[in-house]
Amino acid sequence: MFSLAAITALAQVVLIDVTLAGDNAIVVGLAVRRLAAEQRRIAVIVGVAAAAIIRLGLALIATQMLAVIGLRLAGGLLLLWVCWRMYRELRGPDHHTDDAAPAPGALRAAIFRIIVADLSMSLDNVLAVAGAAAEHTWVLVTGLAFSVLLMAVAASLIARLLERFRWIAWLGLLVVLGVAIELIIRGGNDVWGVMH
Repeated sequence: MFSLAAITALAQVVLIDVTLAGDNAIVVGLAVRRLAAEQRRIAVIVGVAAAAIIRLGLALIATQMLAVIGLRLAGGLLLLWVCWRMYRELRGPDHHTDDAAPAPGALRAAIFRIIVADLSMSLDNVLAVAGAAAEHTWVLVTGLAFSVLLMAVAASLIARLLERFRWIAWLGLLVVLGVAIELIIRGGNDVWGVMH
């Protein structure tokens, strides 16, 4: 179980997770930035738990997913929709204070946004982790658990920063938009390659 190959695979998985977790954490931070502290904790916990289930499910079928043409393109378009929703929210006035009641449905909307964004962004992460883990299932599960934990911790820090420095939210939105565009281009190339 703890062979040199398995330990090497685990090190690669951790490195991939640290590199790729930032984008997901930005999305979560943006989604929960206007929630009160208690609701923010709930949204992060529920959203990240859902992300863990999604990633585990994706990991189990990772190799088959590579054969699905257009999956990256669909993920990129979905993420573009998330960006549009975040952009509209950022353009509005920042009404949130700790004493103010959050907008009705804000918690549910934040959780939904986290799940949709994670679903569209997790493909590359899961495929990279599954590839690095090779046949070591425990490495795959450990790596996915680590990436979700990393995302939760980073998202909470990012949400607090976004509260104090609004310009970081715009920067974060640009990062997420960049990921969406990259997915659309790569997915579009996949589809184009099959059609021609």
